[in-house]
Amino acid sequence: MHLPPENRSLSPHTGYTRAHWEAAADTLLAAVEPYATEDRALYHFPGAHESWSGRLSDGLEGYARTLLLAAFRRDETALQRYADGLAAGVSGVWPRIEHRGQPLVEAASIALALRLTRPLLWDRLDDGVRQRAAAWLGDALTAEAWPCNWELFPVTVGGFLQEIGHATEESRKAIDRGLERIEDWYVGDGWYTDGDGRKYDYYNGWAMHLYPVLHAWLAQDERLLDLYGGRLSRHLEDYARLFGGDGAPMHQGRSLTYRFATTAPLWLGALTGRTPLPPGETRRLASGALKYFLERGAVDTNGLLTLGWHGPDEAVLQGYSGPASPYWASKGFLGLLLPADHEVWTSAEEPAPAERTDAVTAIAAPNWLLQSTSSDGLVRLHNHGSEDVRYDPYYTRLAYSTATRPAPSYDNSVIVGADPSRTDIVPLGVGEGWVASRHSVGDSVRVTSVVLAHGAVEVRAHLVAGAEPGTPVRVTGWACRDGARAEIRPAFGLTRELTGVTGESATLFIALARLTAEPQPAPLAELVTVRVDDETGIHLRWADGRAVRVRLADGEDVSVRA
Repeated sequence: MHLPPENRSLSPHTGYTRAHWEAAADTLLAAVEPYATEDRALYHFPGAHESWSGRLSDGLEGYARTLLLAAFRRDETALQRYADGLAAGVSGVWPRIEHRGQPLVEAASIALALRLTRPLLWDRLDDGVRQRAAAWLGDALTAEAWPCNWELFPVTVGGFLQEIGHATEESRKAIDRGLERIEDWYVGDGWYTDGDGRKYDYYNGWAMHLYPVLHAWLAQDERLLDLYGGRLSRHLEDYARLFGGDGAPMHQGRSLTYRFATTAPLWLGALTGRTPLPPGETRRLASGALKYFLERGAVDTNGLLTLGWHGPDEAVLQGYSGPASPYWASKGFLGLLLPADHEVWTSAEEPAPAERTDAVTAIAAPNWLLQSTSSDGLVRLHNHGSEDVRYDPYYTRLAYSTATRPAPSYDNSVIVGADPSRTDIVPLGVGEGWVASRHSVGDSVRVTSVVLAHGAVEVRAHLVAGAEPGTPVRVTGWACRDGARAEIRPAFGLTRELTGVTGESATLFIALARLTAEPQPAPLAELVTVRVDDETGIHLRWADGRAVRVRLADGEDVSVRA
């Protein structure tokens, strides 16, 4: 991808400015044009990975997601091409919006794009096209959504239809229903779970916050904007810590092929004035992510976004991933709605949280502990609360990072016998420098886990109860890539048989672990000492002299105190 020269004066960390975002958007839009059908209603990108929705739906996805990019870019020439495609699409080319069908997702992108560019696109269409388009979109108001972020797609469509005076009562009901539904999944401190359970991932930012906040902002509804914007602002306090010093987002959760869509909530906070982040930090985080992917093969030789993380990579795909799916990355260009003289574009870049200082940050809602080190910019996520077994391994591993990825050999796991599963996760708390949980392995084994972190060092303790005597237990650590190195070793002499409160025998396993990109890190044994007493107590002393005592027992909460 050809981009302008870097500007290290305005952007000392990434070199990227608004001109780089514009050039990236223009290049991506130009690259997709050869793959449009003659009537421009569908975009069929090459690739063998057809989604489970089929070729027609995949073609609609190509139209809708790239239209969203053109809308953020406000490119009148491109928008005219999409106007032609809209006219053809609603004249019988596009599939109908039906219950729990993929066209419901794409209808939201189309409605949002039309709402954002109304004077440039919608208002220039003839009445017949507008009537057919409104009728096609109208099916989204009553289509049954999957019980997750999908509930917000009728909200987005309803907001546009209400604005143009079409099906106003049905639109109002769809908006109210969807916004009411997500209240069931708001868990506080700016965090949603994506549907029932404890499904924490990037859908928090690029869906659960994005659609309600944009709807409130476009509707100029200050009450809703205060509510949803306040939640977004609180979320961004934590969210900014999920990016590494090299710009990499945390490698956790599903739909990772959307890549720099991870920047959408950062721009959304700046766009609506609901952000705790300085403008220079917002741009540094967003530009860092864009640059990270563009420099690592996200765009192929034809200028198309590939199905993968860096380059093509089937490991990060789901059954709903089609050739055009990566273009939800268009959401990352939301910042182009901000004028060129906005402070987010004119302020000098400021360091990201991972670059400023070492930090161990407790995030209570998902029961996560974030551990970052400024010397190498790595961020590690210790997961003791997120679970979605449908998409294991991207939810149920004990840890994730900005420099590693889940491995088929079950990294960051407790393997009992030959069973690496981790289900029924019960959060047991998170605090200053620690996080704990309990989970099941199979039908009878329970594992109580606590991780304590300082700098790049981790002390991992696992109490395994309910296993048959002699069952082998293996504790695994990080699977490395991107130049980082990993270590994990037992804290020798500290594994022992215990009798838990249930009367069952339990075994305590303790390991020292580290993920680092430092060239010559100090030996682990010099950074922490550990001993165990006879009452399931663990005593730690870090190299700076701070002492911590931990008590864990099967069936009880974990106690951690200095």
